Amino acid sequence: MTKKKFAAIDTPVPLLREAILVRNITDMAGFAGEAGVDLRPHVKAHKIPRLARIQVNQGAVGITVSKLDEAEAMIDGGLKDVFVASPISGPQKIKRLLRFAEKAEISVVADSPEGIGALAREAGKKGTKLKVLLEIDSGNNLCGVLPDEGALELARQIQGKGSLEFSGIMTHAGHCHDARGPEKVQAIGRQEGQMMADLAANLKKEGLPCPRVSVGSTPTAKMAGMVKGVTEIRPGNYVFNDLGEVSLGVAMEEDCAVTVLTRVVSRPTKERCIVDAGSKTLSLDRGVKGGTIFAGYGKVKGNAEIVVSRLAEEHGILTLPPESEIKVGDLLEIIPNHAGLVVNLASTVHVIRNEEPWEEWKVSAVGSK
Repeated sequence: MTKKKFAAIDTPVPLLREAILVRNITDMAGFAGEAGVDLRPHVKAHKIPRLARIQVNQGAVGITVSKLDEAEAMIDGGLKDVFVASPISGPQKIKRLLRFAEKAEISVVADSPEGIGALAREAGKKGTKLKVLLEIDSGNNLCGVLPDEGALELARQIQGKGSLEFSGIMTHAGHCHDARGPEKVQAIGRQEGQMMADLAANLKKEGLPCPRVSVGSTPTAKMAGMVKGVTEIRPGNYVFNDLGEVSLGVAMEEDCAVTVLTRVVSRPTKERCIVDAGSKTLSLDRGVKGGTIFAGYGKVKGNAEIVVSRLAEEHGILTLPPESEIKVGDLLEIIPNHAGLVVNLASTVHVIRNEEPWEEWKVSAVGSK
């Protein structure tokens, strides 16, 4: 069971161990420095301005966000270089984005003539030169264009708009989470980096400067970041890690900085107990599709024989050996399948320093748009 020193913390709540967090941040920053690439971490994983400032203080050149609420929270929190790595559509959102550019260095992605045109129109009205990167599909089949199907023409369109500045290309190899084993993850990372480096070289041959060649994803960041021609990596979940990263072989359980502190509220049978962390705390994520899938909706720290077998909205149902001594009132910690979802569902995280409760950090832009 979890230490009694945590008994004063109300449950359920994410715990964040500062020592592991700092180690994870230092490790990725060290890699970026050795590889000679910029580190621009994706803060959707944590949505905590204070944590983002730590990342920048440790060498990150700026941050990446997915949503405008995230961008606003980070700018209000003192971050000055923000990359919006999702296409923005609609005049309301674009005008809001351009207001952010009055306070911080802003860049954004586009992947269609319509998106490029909309950005150019609103930036032109504002008299702003907006930095735009072209999003490339490196296999994730989400946003982005294939490098050999329209990328050159779209890059030219961006460059040809007086109110836009073509700043490079970006991709996200999210399909690495479907990989079976670390070797396949590494292969996807190498392919991701080489595809982007080759495209950047082709664009330069066509007279299009490509200062940023940006790749993403925690599992592939180090492999893609070692490819010559890549200039920027955007890992996000590396700050926390979780069972998803562990199952892919890119982290170990001792690298997981976030757990969920939960209390046993019922033991109706010898083989089952109920905790106060349900789907509204742990999420219904069963982990990554590739790698070794852990049973259940998380793993009880220090109790491998227990399975988080089912979730109701407010409760978790744990299957345990009948001889287990767990009783009502006991505290447990659950390592989540997906730490980013867990933190997004919380309003604060309790930071643990030297295995003692230390501070509460606010999670910003929860439910962001």
